[in-house]
Amino acid sequence: MIEKIGVFCSSSDKIDSIYYKEAERLGHWIGETGKTLVYGGAKCGLMEAVAQGVRKAGSLNVIGVVPKVLIERELVSECIGIRIPTEGLHDRKMWINKVSDILIALPGSVGTLDEAFTVIGEASIGLGTKKVIFWNINGFWNSLFKMFDDMKATGVQNKPIDDYLLKADSLEEVINLINRN
Repeated sequence: MIEKIGVFCSSSDKIDSIYYKEAERLGHWIGETGKTLVYGGAKCGLMEAVAQGVRKAGSLNVIGVVPKVLIERELVSECIGIRIPTEGLHDRKMWINKVSDILIALPGSVGTLDEAFTVIGEASIGLGTKKVIFWNINGFWNSLFKMFDDMKATGVQNKPIDDYLLKADSLEEVINLINRN
């Protein structure tokens, strides 16, 4: 049964409000179902929105895996119930992957892709079995899905990745994928 949900997402405060709204809805669902959020611990962007959603649902089940640089810059969310400090980003993504039962990639940039691709890369060579759900809010990941289709069509992708890279277009689809895994 899925209990700890890792979330990779943007720390930017300069994105459309639809992404914040959906991130908060995800957090609220995590909180109201008694599951635990595992995430990067920053008090900005979608990271803060998902953590706020958990808190607004009345839950303190939030594990923040926080790099030292965020602690030094005082950018750590107050929504964290358990803080796991790390030296850097590499340690953070390893902890999030290790502690989580499943992972969700909300809209994000290179950090989000790095985190998600590490999980997918490990699964593709048999080093892991974790799944990553790419929540395609407002079509955000359409270009990425097209790139994977192109890799498959050109033959550079050796094995199908559909077993560990999952796609969802709505929170309901995200929930269904979590409940099936």
